[in-house]
Amino acid sequence: MAAMHEVDYKVFGEDIQFVEIELDPGEAAIAEAGGMFYMEDGISMETIFGDGSQQRTSFVDALIGAGKRLLIGESLFMTVFMNTGQGKKHVSFAAPYPGKIVPIKLSEIGGELIAQKDSFLAAAKGVSVGIAFQKRLGVGFFGGEGFIMERLQGDGWAFVHAGGMLIERTLGPGELLRIDTGCLVALQSTIDYDIEYVGRIKSALFGGEGLFFATLRGPGRVWLQSLPLSRMARRIVAAAPQTGRGGREEGSVLGRLGDIISGDRS
Repeated sequence: MAAMHEVDYKVFGEDIQFVEIELDPGEAAIAEAGGMFYMEDGISMETIFGDGSQQRTSFVDALIGAGKRLLIGESLFMTVFMNTGQGKKHVSFAAPYPGKIVPIKLSEIGGELIAQKDSFLAAAKGVSVGIAFQKRLGVGFFGGEGFIMERLQGDGWAFVHAGGMLIERTLGPGELLRIDTGCLVALQSTIDYDIEYVGRIKSALFGGEGLFFATLRGPGRVWLQSLPLSRMARRIVAAAPQTGRGGREEGSVLGRLGDIISGDRS
């Protein structure tokens, strides 16, 4: 297994945060493309094929690892930020929208973290970033909101982002928690997670909470977010006024009532 880089870090901000990682000469961090905020002179960037863990020894193994990332909608490539200069250097990564950045030391939670695919921000070089296959296929197919998960493995620091307010819960053995699928940020591998159908068709159609819940059963720690990006995006789109062919604001109540009265529902 590749040696993990023991990086130091500091999180700045309250609602819109960024994490600054301090790298000694030769140390590096990895991140998805587009996540970097700023970096000091002496930090070099390299785009690599796969997840940057350097645990694979052949091109075929790297191709398989990259293919797993493609399955969860991520790029085949990751970016490595390495301190190639003299003395300590800093590179930072910004949260994509308001919320909290969660630093998690993988060695303290059993060396493995299962994370929502959009929540991963950055990690120390040596952390493996792959896909978490679920033995119950329903979790992947019916979870909604991208409920195909990422698996982070290693013993170094990983940084994930939670939208809105962050809640951390420790579930006891057999303790059950039901949540909206989009509100899950990350969980320990000891947590048994599955998808549960809401139930009565009336509840599913008119309850406003979708057709499925995520069920989490302990023991282990889970991290939850109060504002998934998908939920915020839906509210913004619904509230945004849209000028239609008739010149009225179709996003407003009057615009929709006008469509119904005039019979224009196209």
